[in-house]
Amino acid sequence: MKVIFTQDVKGSGKKGELKEVSDGYARNMLIKKGLAVEATPENINHLKGQQASAQHKIDVDKANAEAAKAKINGKTVTIKAKSGTGGRLFGSVTSAQVASAIEEQYGCKVDKKKVGLKSEIKAFGTFSADIKLYNGINAEMTVEVVEA
Repeated sequence: MKVIFTQDVKGSGKKGELKEVSDGYARNMLIKKGLAVEATPENINHLKGQQASAQHKIDVDKANAEAAKAKINGKTVTIKAKSGTGGRLFGSVTSAQVASAIEEQYGCKVDKKKVGLKSEIKAFGTFSADIKLYNGINAEMTVEVVEA
């Protein structure tokens, strides 16, 4: 009997996989426990629709990442910070501040967890940062810290 797995089953199949299994195993174990559904034409069509939808989402995310890279790669983002004693910063400039400055200045929404600073920013000056936009799509930026 052909079944479509709705969850990962160790030794049998992964979620979304179409596989031939014995009738008893399918009826008594997989379908009964909700781990799989019978591979009817309707269910196969539904599976193909889900796979196409997932692929479309991946393609859209990649295109958005490429567009964001074109906007910000090699550019400079300026951050204003308060100075403490001796011309040093109050605290430090974080990746969250860099991400919000990129969104403010270039209109590209970047997750703060995806901003990689090469060193801690605790003084005024220019620093480099790597931004991971998508798997295999990275942008390099210069972060300029100036006195507010």
